[in-house]
This record gives sequence, C-alpha cells and structure tokens, in this order.
Amino acid sequence: MSSYYFTIIGTRDNPLYELEFSSFKAPASLIPGESHFTAKVKELLPFIANSSLDLVEDSQWLTPNFNLGRIDSFGGIWVNAFVTQGNVKFILCYDNPNSNNSLDNGISSGGSTKYDESSMKHFFNDAYDLYVKALLNPFYGANDPLVSPDFDYKIKIVAKKYL
Repeated sequence: MSSYYFTIIGTRDNPLYELEFSSFKAPASLIPGESHFTAKVKELLPFIANSSLDLVEDSQWLTPNFNLGRIDSFGGIWVNAFVTQGNVKFILCYDNPNSNNSLDNGISSGGSTKYDESSMKHFFNDAYDLYVKALLNPFYGANDPLVSPDFDYKIKIVAKKYL
C-alpha cells in the first residue's frame, strides 16, 4: 500500500497546503488513509518536495501539459508534479511500490500497489479544480496558506477517489 505526501507550493516557493495520507484501498489489517511513512521519512518529505522544485521549473517549459508526470525520485520516494497557469506547483511524493527498502527501510509497506499515472493525473486535475474554487473566494489571497477545513476535506475526498 502506498503512502502519499501532497503539497501545494505558491509562486514564492512557499507551502500553501500539505497533506500526508495513504492509499484508501488499504487491506483490512491497516487503517485506510493513515500514512505509513516512518518518522525518518516524514521529516524528509518537505525537503524532497522542495528539492524537486528546480526540476519542476525546468520540466514545465518542455511540455505544453500542466501535468508533468514523474519528475524525480529520492531514496525510494517518487515525485509527480503539476503546474497551474499561475505557476503554483502541486507536488505529490509517494513511496515506490516496487522498492523493497527505501531510505534504509524508511517506509513500512503493507503490500504492493501498482503505480497508476492515470489516477494521479485525475487526482491533480480535481485538486486543481478545488484550488481554482478556493482562489475565487474574495477573502483568499493568492499566496496565502489554504487553511479551510472544507478545502482539506474535499482534497481528502479526491484522494480517496483516485489514490
């Protein structure tokens, strides 16, 4: 079972939103939605996401698509990215389902999960739709943190649907 770390990075490279979760298609022995990253990996996830920003900025000029796909990997953690028209970046870090040991067995896996580019693309598209709706709120500034419990809940619904 895969664990995920989703973050939205603003135009000033500031984090706007962060969510850590696992696949909601969990076996009965595990709690669906609860991340299975170890403490060592949890500490590194924001750094992995930030270190991939240079690769995101390089890749965004090579394709006309918003979804950049998998752009980086580090110690068994894969990184997918999506760039909005306003240059806000969506980063999804997740454990490599084919890797037996990541960061010296830093990720505990509850089973194998097939990497699915299509479901991540749909996740990014729906998350982008939710982000645009948040931008339409007259009380929200473009680079302000997204602290709305409603936004958080809807992102979790989208994650449950696709991941």
